Amino acid sequence: MRLSTKDFSLASAFEAGSLEIDPALLAGLGENRARVLAALTDRPVYGVNTGMGRLAGIAAPASSAYQRNLLLGRAVGGPPWLSAGEVRWLLLVRLRDLLAPEAGASPELVTFLVDRLNEGFTPAVPRTGLGSAGEIIPLAHAFQTFLGVGTVLVDGVETPAAEVLAEPYEPGLKEATTLIQGSPLAETLAAFARTEVQQVVDLQTLAAAIAIDVLGAPQAVYRPASAGDDQVLESVLYEIGGLLDGATERPGVVQAPVSVRVAPRAIAHLTRVNGELGEVLRRSAPTDSPAFLDGEFVSTTGFHAVELGLRMDAVTAALVHLGEVSVQRTHRLLDERFSGLPAQLAVEPGPRAGLVPLHKRAVGELHALRRLATPATLGSVDTSGGQEDVQAFAWAAGNQLRDACARMFAITACELITGSQARWLAAGDGSPRLRAAYEWLSGLVPPVTEDRPLGPEVTALIAVLRDSYFDDLTTLD
Repeated sequence: MRLSTKDFSLASAFEAGSLEIDPALLAGLGENRARVLAALTDRPVYGVNTGMGRLAGIAAPASSAYQRNLLLGRAVGGPPWLSAGEVRWLLLVRLRDLLAPEAGASPELVTFLVDRLNEGFTPAVPRTGLGSAGEIIPLAHAFQTFLGVGTVLVDGVETPAAEVLAEPYEPGLKEATTLIQGSPLAETLAAFARTEVQQVVDLQTLAAAIAIDVLGAPQAVYRPASAGDDQVLESVLYEIGGLLDGATERPGVVQAPVSVRVAPRAIAHLTRVNGELGEVLRRSAPTDSPAFLDGEFVSTTGFHAVELGLRMDAVTAALVHLGEVSVQRTHRLLDERFSGLPAQLAVEPGPRAGLVPLHKRAVGELHALRRLATPATLGSVDTSGGQEDVQAFAWAAGNQLRDACARMFAITACELITGSQARWLAAGDGSPRLRAAYEWLSGLVPPVTEDRPLGPEVTALIAVLRDSYFDDLTTLD
């Protein structure tokens, strides 16, 4: 993939086998770098000829050695480390930032970074324990490896960077300062989480349709006209209605339980807040501080990713509500009063437990999920002698959101298995649009004819669901 401008698709670059920088882009970076170096005078420039944090008022030597120290002295984190995929995305975010003129990066630094990306170079970057105003700690871990210092992961094994890097990089003036600014870790976690949240939305839409189908719930409540001006809800109702085309209602059922009726609204809310998170990710602003703007060096607040963090907290809260709806719906499927099927969906209720233990697994996952709803972005503490007295903790919101998605995949797997068992026990084939999904589910988790340990099958189904295989099954004609 050839990069010719500072604006490129992170997703495309992530998937690309190799990256190449257009020579014209490199030439432009060189010209800009010359302007940056010319603007570096005896005036104080933060992180170039001054200390950082509480020591910003103290002069420091404008030298490559000082830039090296900025990376070495702040690498105080430890495992757990980011995955190789997360590290690649983080490095690509940093590459995008370095291509912006306000960063003032040299063509040599950009080329070095691209070469490392092409090699699959994977610094060991800490995921937690980061109490700085921005992300100086994880970024110091990431980019000290360019100096041949610190740890990289080779096939998941911690390895000294010096053993992997043939020729270390010598940072120029301001380059290390730039490398440790901004919040690319939070952006990375948000990007990965958004994809997982969309998978949850698709799977929960399918799970809700299966529950409605199996319970024979009245379908009038799912008419798109009931959405009013809410276009997101209207879209969800259209999708669920399509999946239920040809489904039959159970005679005598006037109204289904609330968890069955409100599923589209809960899904729509999650879709909406996840879209808002995407809007924050798409906004562009200088992340460097100081940034080279209008020929001078200006301090910025791009490191304070509070909006990104608070949006991720909001998505997590929406996931918790959707999880509560799903777990309740699963319980209704197991109840013969609502399903008209054998109690607990057991072939022989009493001597056999049926699927009620599966609901208890879902309850345990929900308990853990609820505790993730506490906002991670709140709770600032004084650091750096009071100079840095507010933190955004957006990276923590990202970690919580990723954890919440993992819990939701487990909850959804439990409901889908329950819905598949209910369809097997019920008369008829159900909605024609869901038939392929039923067949696929029963192929992965066969009907429970007698009690058996379902744990391994739940784990296997979660793995498949995370691979998004179900996408094709929910859009069948």
